[in-house]
Amino acid sequence: MNELKDKIFQAQSEGDIASLYVLESQVHESFDEDTLMAYYANILDLALERLTNALENLEKLDMNEVQDFATLRALYEYAIEHYSAGSATDASALFEVIGGITNDEPFTKAMAIHRAACDAQIPFDDFIDEYVDMLATQNGGKFYISFFKKEIGA
Repeated sequence: MNELKDKIFQAQSEGDIASLYVLESQVHESFDEDTLMAYYANILDLALERLTNALENLEKLDMNEVQDFATLRALYEYAIEHYSAGSATDASALFEVIGGITNDEPFTKAMAIHRAACDAQIPFDDFIDEYVDMLATQNGGKFYISFFKKEIGA
């Protein structure tokens, strides 16, 4: 347990979001729910810090760079959390920001569809059921919803 905590502390002190995601399965096996929530809150804090730095420096996040990839994953999960909790307006804003801060065209297009669903006030479960091709998404190997059955408004 102490070795795991040392690895987590090391990754946190280095701002290494990718390493924190690598440790994720061990964390789930070792910690209680409150500690898990704090763990993910820390990942989110690091991702928000990286996002702020990228915005301030007018930089794009590169999906091929491991820390940028992990940052986008954390921010995407945060946006999905908002959307699934019924905060479509907040989720829409997050999808807009993360879609605009990357140089990855498929990700940007997928975030535009997510945002359109939020802006159309489509409940999250309906979005998943009616618009998302979940099998293709699962087989697509992406961390985000990337395949859709139909366009929003279609």
